Amino acid sequence: MTAPTLLIVAKAPVPGLAKTRIGRVLGHARAAEIAAASLLDTLETAATVGWPVVVAMTGDLSRATRGAEITAALSDVRVVEQRGETFAERLAHAHLDADAGHGVVQVGMDSPQVTRDDYKQAGRALARGTTVLGPASDGGWWLLGVQRGTDAAALADVPMSRDDTADRTIEALGGQVDLLRTLTDMDTWADALAIAADLPGTHLAAVVAEGAAA
Repeated sequence: MTAPTLLIVAKAPVPGLAKTRIGRVLGHARAAEIAAASLLDTLETAATVGWPVVVAMTGDLSRATRGAEITAALSDVRVVEQRGETFAERLAHAHLDADAGHGVVQVGMDSPQVTRDDYKQAGRALARGTTVLGPASDGGWWLLGVQRGTDAAALADVPMSRDDTADRTIEALGGQVDLLRTLTDMDTWADALAIAADLPGTHLAAVVAEGAAA
């Protein structure tokens, strides 16, 4: 099977607009640093997988923390603009825009804990002809792999950021879904501390260590 497309859905890490729950604890400048580090780590891991990479981006990188560094990291991938009114609509459209005819494996920008092996496992599920989902501990999901970009149209009717989002996503996709390991989304400062502790040497670990020492 030809490799699927690895789709990263990202938002420019502009202070005050990125990781606002963390920003209420550490300040929005530090939260944007965390978001930027997470995106850079996610891009670095994606580059090791050996698949075509598409980044669906929203926001102004010229205003973003580490914007020049992120722009440089994006130079080797295809970048498309997010489109749609709701987050679910933007996800569905991003799958369509990324699809090259061999399936799409999608993650968010704050996925530094996702490994090359996680992506490869998702790719093997697609090769078997199934849909694949990586469930999150809060009831959401961190990865979605579909056979065709059009399959993600089902997301438009799924309520996001709820404790039943993964279950509703599985239902919308027809119920036949391979599951990956459960991971924790990086929504809070406690999440960032826990995730960074398992990722020594990463951009995220460095920024979280600075935040903890401040």
